[in-house]
Amino acid sequence: MPAGEPPPGSPWDEPLGRAPLAFIDLEMTGLDPATDQIVQLCVERVTGDVVVDRLFSFVQPDITVPTGGIPVCGITADELVGAPRFALLADQLEQILTGAVLVAHAAAHDIAFLSAELDRLGRPYSCLFHLDTLALSRCALDVPSHRLVALAEALSIPYPAPHRADNDVAALRALFARLTAVLEPTTARDLWQNARPPGRPGAAIVALAQQAMSHSRSVLISYRPSRRKAEQLRFHVTAVRTDLDPPRVLGYLHDTRGRRELWVERILEIELSDDDC
Repeated sequence: MPAGEPPPGSPWDEPLGRAPLAFIDLEMTGLDPATDQIVQLCVERVTGDVVVDRLFSFVQPDITVPTGGIPVCGITADELVGAPRFALLADQLEQILTGAVLVAHAAAHDIAFLSAELDRLGRPYSCLFHLDTLALSRCALDVPSHRLVALAEALSIPYPAPHRADNDVAALRALFARLTAVLEPTTARDLWQNARPPGRPGAAIVALAQQAMSHSRSVLISYRPSRRKAEQLRFHVTAVRTDLDPPRVLGYLHDTRGRRELWVERILEIELSDDDC
C-alpha cells in the first residue's frame, strides 16, 4: 500500500454497510486545543444503520467557564454541574473509536482536541486517516455553504439544537447518508479517496502523466470531477501543464476522441497500459 493511504483490510476495505464507523462531535471552551478543553462530546459507533455503542456526556473542564456561557457553543457553567472529568470518559471513548473509521465534520478540528485531551492524560492518540463530511460535501453537493447548519437546512435534515454534540452527531449521520447516496462508495476507502486533500498525489501524478505523454501510451485515469463521484477514463495525454495553477493534464478520451483538461489535484490514480496510440 503506498504511503499516505489508509491501511489495507478492515475497516477501510470492508463493504461500507459492514464497516464500523465512529461518528463524533465535540463542543469546546474555545478554538485552541493547547489552551481550550472539551465540555461536551458525543460519539456513536455504527455498523450499517445500527448504533452498537454510544457515549454522550457533558465534560467538566479544568478551566473556568464564562458566566454568560461559552461563546463558541453556548454551553453554560450550570449545565456542567456534576459532569465527569474527561479522564473518566477516556476508556469508553477509546473503546468506541478503536478499529473504527472516525467520521466528523471539519474533522481535523475535533481530532486536534481529542488528541490534546488524551495527551494530557498520558495516552497519546493518533488518527492519521478519517472521513470528513465537510470535504465530502464539497465533492458531492453544489450548495452555497458547506457548514453543517447550512447543509442541514439545504437538505431538510432535522437539526433542532446546533452546537449540542448529540444533535450534531444526528445531523452528521443524516448528512453522511445523503453524501453516500450521491457518491455511491463501496468502501470507506472509496470515500477517503474522494475526500482526500487536493494535491496529495502531486509530483507522482505529474511524473506518470509525463511518462505517458513521452511514450505516446494510453493510460487509465481515476478522476474525481467537482461534486461527482470518481470516474474511470481511458485517456491519451498530449500535454502536462505544470505552469498553470492548478497544474493540468491535457489530452483526449480513447473511445470518443473528446478533448479533456484534467486538474492534477483531482486525479486519484494513473495506471499505465500496454496500448500504444
